[in-house]
Amino acid sequence: MAASLLTLYRRLQRWPAGDWLFSRAVCLKAPYFSSIGPRIVKLEAGRCEARIADRRRVHNHIGTVHAIALCNLAELTAGLVTDASLPPSMRWIPKGMSVQYLKKAVGTQHAVATPAEPLRESSEAYALPVDVAVRDAGGEIVFTARVDMWVSPKPARA
Repeated sequence: MAASLLTLYRRLQRWPAGDWLFSRAVCLKAPYFSSIGPRIVKLEAGRCEARIADRRRVHNHIGTVHAIALCNLAELTAGLVTDASLPPSMRWIPKGMSVQYLKKAVGTQHAVATPAEPLRESSEAYALPVDVAVRDAGGEIVFTARVDMWVSPKPARA
């Protein structure tokens, strides 16, 4: 995206359907995430919140939210908070993820992603863990993830 992700989010918040517009823009840039129909409800440096509605397309065979839908929600929010918090001279890519399924995920799910440490400018690449907690409509944590991001300096332009 030409404008920074955080700038685009802030600009679209002026519109009545700003969350929806921003969420669609993210899914146009990274189409795979549209499979869970996410709605980004908050984005700022150090925090991203998103939710997925209780829809058949995110269900498993027993009618609960599928484990991989929760993983997708975790990766999405972790990536967005990393991008929104990143110094302009740095770039990132997910390197790994560990997850815990704590109880059956039923209903709308709300994820909160926060970096485990502040992002920093560096001449060397470094690992950045991002923690994600997903809660159900009752506020109970149903899933946690730690997404390992690899943060490195952008290459010099030729």
